[in-house]
Amino acid sequence: MKSVTAATWLNDIRAITFDVQGTCVDFYQPILRAGEAINRAKGLTLDWAALSTEWRNLYRVALDDVITGKRAWIRVDRIYREALDALLERRSLSPAFTTAERDELNAVWSKLDAWPDSVEGLSRLRERFVTSTLSNAGMAAVIAVVKHARLPFDAVLTAELARSYKPSPAVYQLAVDDLGFPAHQILMVACHKYDLKAARAFGMRTAFVARPLEFGPTARPDVEPEPWFDLYANSFTDLADALLRG
Repeated sequence: MKSVTAATWLNDIRAITFDVQGTCVDFYQPILRAGEAINRAKGLTLDWAALSTEWRNLYRVALDDVITGKRAWIRVDRIYREALDALLERRSLSPAFTTAERDELNAVWSKLDAWPDSVEGLSRLRERFVTSTLSNAGMAAVIAVVKHARLPFDAVLTAELARSYKPSPAVYQLAVDDLGFPAHQILMVACHKYDLKAARAFGMRTAFVARPLEFGPTARPDVEPEPWFDLYANSFTDLADALLRG
């Protein structure tokens, strides 16, 4: 990784795009809270930490099928809803959940909580840079999350506008087309390495922000630095410190 003080590219950055789920907001705790409320209401003892992991895995398979062309493009909220149905069927829980209850549980993806450093870090970065989401979630969901979590973005961009999903280059092209800057003047921020690899291949600069609690306290996500990152930070405030002193 290049140090900020020695990085001549830093002065060229005009815009910063952010992954949302996991990077800007915490989805693990909101899902657990929703699951615990369901357990209390229904007298169940379901392990929602395990269920949330399984739900996300089913979502990822469906998302990859869209990216590879195995199935037609559909919005992420529908993918999550289909994955929830598959999860309940797999766990023999289908009879315990009505359609309305499934819809309500699926809506948790529109009510995610900001990480403690997100609002402050974004507010500071917005003073110098154009800031935008660049998420795989749908437009309606990201707008709802941004409002719920009070995230101070200048723009909301999602893969839905490209009818594709990251890591497709078409999604990163959205940032160039809609923010009005060439790729090398845009910094992509994410806590997922696959996202940053694709952004780097597209020509964007990259900043990894570690979110070790993304999947809960017992998970061990890959948060190790890589030599190809342009920047590595432990929080959005850490990232703001690095970028704003450059």
